[in-house]
Amino acid sequence: MAHSFICTSTEPIVETDHGKVRGFILDGIYTFHGIRYAKARRWQMPEEVDSWTGIKDALSYGAVCPMVNPETSSGEILCPHRYWVKDENCQYLNIWSPAIGQNAKKAVMVWLHGGGYNDGSSIEQLSYEGMNLAFYQDVVVVSINHRLNILGYLNLEPYSGKYANSGNAGQADIEAALRWIQKNIAAFGGDPDNVTIFGQSGGGGKVQTLLQTPSADGLYHKGIIMSGILGDFMNPADYDPHPLMDRMLKDLGIALSDIEKLEEVPYPALSASYRKAMEPLMPERAYIGGVPTPNSYYLGDPLLETDFRENAKKIPLIVGTVFGEFSFNIRVDQKDRLTDAERLETLRDTYGADSELAAEEFLKAYPGKNITDLVSLDGMMRTPTVRFVKKRAGLGGAPVYNYLFSYNFPIDDGRPAWHCSDIAFFFHNLDTVVVGNKAGVSDRLEEQMSSSFANFAKYGDPNSGSLPRWSPSSEQIVRTMIFDAECRVGENYDDKLYEVCQKHLVNPFLKPKKEDDITLH
Repeated sequence: MAHSFICTSTEPIVETDHGKVRGFILDGIYTFHGIRYAKARRWQMPEEVDSWTGIKDALSYGAVCPMVNPETSSGEILCPHRYWVKDENCQYLNIWSPAIGQNAKKAVMVWLHGGGYNDGSSIEQLSYEGMNLAFYQDVVVVSINHRLNILGYLNLEPYSGKYANSGNAGQADIEAALRWIQKNIAAFGGDPDNVTIFGQSGGGGKVQTLLQTPSADGLYHKGIIMSGILGDFMNPADYDPHPLMDRMLKDLGIALSDIEKLEEVPYPALSASYRKAMEPLMPERAYIGGVPTPNSYYLGDPLLETDFRENAKKIPLIVGTVFGEFSFNIRVDQKDRLTDAERLETLRDTYGADSELAAEEFLKAYPGKNITDLVSLDGMMRTPTVRFVKKRAGLGGAPVYNYLFSYNFPIDDGRPAWHCSDIAFFFHNLDTVVVGNKAGVSDRLEEQMSSSFANFAKYGDPNSGSLPRWSPSSEQIVRTMIFDAECRVGENYDDKLYEVCQKHLVNPFLKPKKEDDITLH
């Protein structure tokens, strides 16, 4: 099918505060790729870009941050990826808008990508494309690249004032992008007074981190955290960088007094030294970077180091997870053909003597599902997410909504939803993830999920006419929108299930890796 495409010497051109940029129009969506929003020197805070004369093309995605670990292509049918040019100078953003000009005032949705704080990019997953969300939901979509891993989250401040807040340099990049958006998004058709930050996995963690960052106040107005609440999994026992850096400096032959020479080490050598230095520290939960550093800039995780800030209480939130999260390698073949006894037997290795009770509570929480799905139940994110929702809701202020994505995909005899599998639905991008498509079901669910996020961004309320009534949660009652082939709302619906199951569930990141493990961001 032919698309409508426009890109001329005069259209579309938008003037930013530093100069003019030219994009293209595809099916009525104004699109700009690779706009530079900041610049930075290694481990230092971002600065404004230089102004330019003439017109810069915004027709190519900008460079993405280099990664410590080599990329792999495993599991692409579950989560299709795109690999791109890498450079430390990676402060670029992309914009999709249904209209341009100061009078359009569309709600703005700013996407923060996943991959923890170590990997990923704004274009890494095909489902991150913002065109369909802008087209179908009439919102402006922005996605961001920023510094990651040892470039964005390595605390070198104890060594030199030059590297103040280097442990949060990646977050400072995101803040710089939000400041750019405040100054410029109106020209691209967006409303700077109606900005929603949303992200999945590490991107959800970045949303949570921004809630606890005073200098980011006023740069956004709502937040959506998708599979991003981890409890204490990623947090080191302390944030002392010396054990890590002593090893790296020795390996690289750099004296402590010459620590600034680290700036000159090529990234491949730097990352190789880092991998060598951090490996023996991991079992000790020592600091190895790759997480935000609590300090006066970022005040800490509200479930661990501190409480929610006053301003964070004013931000409406959606917080959710998926049924299976990190269950990529778990599969029960021909599960619909098994007898009841055989299905129950598949649970024994995980739940032991509690298998019957677990199955009973599962069917109460998920009537009509196959009990073999219990072997994929998320044991990592659902429990801290419920704690987060209750704690935040109990403080009053803006509403907090909860969801869980429990769709069974038409692959592997009905695979339960896994980490990242909800993204294509919310972005209205099921055409990029073929395994999600189920005739008569997936199109409806995609529209329901996408419109709920967009309505929340527009109005602060995720309800739409095609969904059951979705009310905010309270300190006592978590009201969960269960996104599935048939959507419904449950109140504390899986509490008893997790009372039985949680003690049996193992964090997949703490189990030995097998050769066929799939690594997805």
